[in-house]
Amino acid sequence: MPDAEIFHEVAALLALAAAAGIVGLVLKQPLIVAFIATGILAGPDVLGVIQTSAHVDLLAEIGIAVLLFLVGLKLDLAVVRSLGAVALATGLGQVAFTAGVGYLICLALGLDALTSLYVAVALTFSSTIIIVKLLSDKREVDALHGRIAIGFLIVQDIVVVVAMIVLSTFGVGAGAKGGLGLGLVGTFAAGFALVGAVLVFVRYGAERLVRAISRTPELMVTFALAWAVMFAALCDLIGLGKELGGLLAGVSLASTSFREAIASRLSSLRDFLLLFFFVGLGAGLGIDTLGDQVLPALVLAAFVLVGNPLIVMIIMAALGYRKRTGFLAGLTVAQISEFSLIFMAMGVTLGHAPGEAIGLVTLVGLLTITLSTYMILYSHRLYAWCEPFVGWAERRDPFREREQALPASARYEVLIFGVGRYGREIAKVLAAHDVAMLGVDFDPEALERWRKRGHDGLFGDALDAEFPASLPLTGARWAVIATPPPAGPSVVHGDSRLVVMHALREAGFEGRIAVRSHDTNDARALMHAGADLVLQPFAEAAERAAEMIGYAPLREPPSSASSSPPASVLGSPASARSA
Repeated sequence: MPDAEIFHEVAALLALAAAAGIVGLVLKQPLIVAFIATGILAGPDVLGVIQTSAHVDLLAEIGIAVLLFLVGLKLDLAVVRSLGAVALATGLGQVAFTAGVGYLICLALGLDALTSLYVAVALTFSSTIIIVKLLSDKREVDALHGRIAIGFLIVQDIVVVVAMIVLSTFGVGAGAKGGLGLGLVGTFAAGFALVGAVLVFVRYGAERLVRAISRTPELMVTFALAWAVMFAALCDLIGLGKELGGLLAGVSLASTSFREAIASRLSSLRDFLLLFFFVGLGAGLGIDTLGDQVLPALVLAAFVLVGNPLIVMIIMAALGYRKRTGFLAGLTVAQISEFSLIFMAMGVTLGHAPGEAIGLVTLVGLLTITLSTYMILYSHRLYAWCEPFVGWAERRDPFREREQALPASARYEVLIFGVGRYGREIAKVLAAHDVAMLGVDFDPEALERWRKRGHDGLFGDALDAEFPASLPLTGARWAVIATPPPAGPSVVHGDSRLVVMHALREAGFEGRIAVRSHDTNDARALMHAGADLVLQPFAEAAERAAEMIGYAPLREPPSSASSSPPASVLGSPASARSA
């Protein structure tokens, strides 16, 4: 194909991908769904934009090398050692369950044994990129279920690495020869020599090389891309496969102090190059063959959407977590990932699975990623609907989130909902004034830090409208809702701040309510909803910072949505009396 035609084809693909991405943004879908849809539209059965796949395949291979380079870049031994028993048990348990049951389902659907094994393993991987993005948007990365989910996603990433290494070994064992024609023994010998060279490089040269390159930031991206592609080409040349080369390239730089800088600079390039991998997958989904795969795809998608969350809930219940924590963490594994598709592509390349198998897994990916995105976005509402049916997912004594009984005579001046960083800083000031306070949170680790400071604390779910009625409200002057506002417009269904406000008033709380906000419009809405005071930590901190460098803020006439710093409002005995 002439160069001009290739240019026009790539331009049309990019335009189509951008349009599909905008539609996906409106529908709150990850880009992977939009990119696969782009491939379907651009394929020969619809618009016929893609006339030859050579350039798409080349860019896709570079994209996969960069993706696996970034995965290897995160495989620092210190991170692996830091994984807790919960992450290991949940991650490995989910992988074993999904692979085992998925294998039996694939056999029942008529797939041969080896193809069933590939598809079952592909179903075990969940997309770390998608889940972390969704949890970040909801500000739940630091919540208990968010931290647990990220922990077992790291375990899945490690399983991905092991699976791809095993696949590369199978490729060599099956008689695959590299470009040098080394054969089985020669390929393994060259592989061991390469790993040895990498270990020496990590020990003596990696930090020095990257530090020298970091002095010219513009060179960092070029170096990282060249490093990833060079290792991919070298491993492919000796017969180990491009994928293993990309991983090895990342591992070789994982211990350097610049790995985060490299990862952040390459992430956008990775997303751009992976566009062509997903487009190629979509283009390969022949419309005429989709009919035969729809039913198996629906069965496998239902298994992933329901089976994966269920096994996570069972494991977390056995480990002593409440049903709510297990439910919210389980929803994060209700989809397959980009690694599932890469894994299947490797199996097809090695001749272990037919081409139709990757089409089947791609369809499962489209279904599970699309639906699980909404499941995670509306997880709290979904839990409210499902709560009556998941009582089995909680032990009689969920000891990891066990409540501590308060003294019968306990009386508190201030109740603080949300004992994270902001809540603890407010408590520090109040403690200096000997204010009796009670902290409330549904994160047992945050409560443990709170109690270690000598404060009373209760485990409680802010979205449980009946919980505030059980609190010692008599005599309390203030209720401080220190939890952050939700993503997007604040006054919507599921805003825990509003739930607490309304529940406190319904329970007969006669004190004043202070609520945390980050936005002026949100602050006005909270005042309208009945808040007595809105705390704006970022605005207040900015004013204090300006004062400290010698520029006192110009005071405007007080408004209902403005507030004084928490210390002056709550910490002063005079203001407490006036309340």
